[in-house]
Amino acid sequence: MADPSPATFAVIGAGSWGTALAILLARNGLQVRLWGHQPEVMRTLAQERENRAFLPGIPFPDGLSPVADLDAALNGADEVLIVVPSHAFADVLRTIAPRLPSNAGICWATKGLEPVSGRLLHEVAQEILGPDYPIAVISGPSFAKEVAAGLPTAVTVAAFSAAYAERIAGYLHSDCFRAYTSSDVIGLEIGGAAKNVMAIGAGISDGLAFGANARAALITRGLTEIMRLGLALGGRMETFIGLGGMGDLVLTCTDDQSRNRRMGLALAKGATIEQAKQAIGQEVEGVMATQEIYHKACALGVEMPITEQIQRVLYQGLDPKTAVQALLERDPRPEAG
Repeated sequence: MADPSPATFAVIGAGSWGTALAILLARNGLQVRLWGHQPEVMRTLAQERENRAFLPGIPFPDGLSPVADLDAALNGADEVLIVVPSHAFADVLRTIAPRLPSNAGICWATKGLEPVSGRLLHEVAQEILGPDYPIAVISGPSFAKEVAAGLPTAVTVAAFSAAYAERIAGYLHSDCFRAYTSSDVIGLEIGGAAKNVMAIGAGISDGLAFGANARAALITRGLTEIMRLGLALGGRMETFIGLGGMGDLVLTCTDDQSRNRRMGLALAKGATIEQAKQAIGQEVEGVMATQEIYHKACALGVEMPITEQIQRVLYQGLDPKTAVQALLERDPRPEAG
């Protein structure tokens, strides 16, 4: 009997992370169609066989095909992987929903909440696709450049269906990329969104030259805040001390590959949000996530003082030094409180 043909993935979103995951899947022997919303960019990627804007010097495997036409990307796909900014997630999902092949599942590597509503992305997906559609979220400590370069990486794939989580993890898993599975979709989504807020805070702290002690304290207390919110929403403790919680938090708070950390560094030096975004040149998810997470925490009565101060810096014009001072001046309390 002949071996079955490899699965076909449609990867929606041709930024650095979408391209890196497309490269990984193609290296794993899958047929991958990479689609982006700018046709001229996709034609350039197809001609040059690399994403020189975001991942220069990393050639596309033979199984990766950049396409400019959305219908061509989705036609006959076994799985669809969405890798777009969180503010575009709902619109992208509504656009592709009527085009989805009948048996295709949906997974995403987008980290954030829906703007204005503050809904988790699985809630958006269930509204658009129905409550029983196979969906999964991919998250964890993973910079695009390192994944594309084949450096060791580990992430978590969460789904309500154990079989679907295992299927997606199997597609991703390789000798340099380890994919664990989980059923805690809520916890993984909260960890992935909230860590970006803390990374802005870590960047501010380091930009103000407050030192390694302050950074370690911010990461640790930041994790406490993430756990408070996540547990209130139904997430599980083991998720927050795992790859999608502590792992992703440490990564984004300590390495300058993190756009959110670089945003904080720039704000500490006096740049505006727009100036920092322009210099970074890519989406900075933590800016929008700060507002949504702050509002969600307020609605639930969850105390998140670091998030509150970062929200005041981003949206109320508070001086970063004043924000840090406000945190330091809080009354002493039990650490476990």
